[in-house]
Amino acid sequence: MAPDEEQAAALQSDVPHAARMWNYWMGGKDNFAADRAAGDAVAQVYPEIAVMARQSRRFLIRVVRHLATEAGISQFLDIGTGLPTMQNTHEVAPDATVVYVDNDPLVLAYARALMAGATYVHADYHDPDVILAGAAKSLDFSKPIAVMFMGVMGYEPDLDLVRSLVARIVEKTAPGSYLVFWDGTNTTPEVVEGAERLAQSGGVPYILRSPEEIASVFEGLDLIEPGVVPITQWRTGDDDATFIDAFGAVAIKTS
Repeated sequence: MAPDEEQAAALQSDVPHAARMWNYWMGGKDNFAADRAAGDAVAQVYPEIAVMARQSRRFLIRVVRHLATEAGISQFLDIGTGLPTMQNTHEVAPDATVVYVDNDPLVLAYARALMAGATYVHADYHDPDVILAGAAKSLDFSKPIAVMFMGVMGYEPDLDLVRSLVARIVEKTAPGSYLVFWDGTNTTPEVVEGAERLAQSGGVPYILRSPEEIASVFEGLDLIEPGVVPITQWRTGDDDATFIDAFGAVAIKTS
């Protein structure tokens, strides 16, 4: 099968796909009717998912812009990137070297078509050695790198494993590197019920964690202001920003 035929076969436009559903919730255009129908069905049992998706992209934009313009970071390792949407990391920081990591063949097909000039590593976040080897072909690990886990670790139920996987990547980076991390949290009864109903409906279970558990991922690093907060309130300049059940932070590796 030729590469173009392989890509077409991978699309399966009549079958809902998680990455395309997330793209739909974020307001992207790379999705099909089946994805939109499934996305709407999920949103009915877990209404916060669409808001979380859109707010997560706004968080990414603020973080990447801060790191690229104020912190002087010129290298980004975006792990679990999902489908390209709008204002991707390499677009927010056009002068930076960006490596995207995902384990989804469909994401790879879209990335090749839509992210010309960016580097993509086909790997699972459970394989940090594969990620590091692939990233090292484009990134200089002797210089600071921003490592990003944007809402992807909720799919791993073992918090100790989450901390270990993140630490194994960060420990290979140079002092002055940053960790950016957010995930969904169990901060209101409504979102906990929604997540339970989502799992019961056959959706991929997403583990909601407490803000304290999110904070534990940054152990050994120095959090920058404002620390671990709802992602809608991270450096927005708006104390009344909409609360959302997703907490995150940015921290620097000082040694």
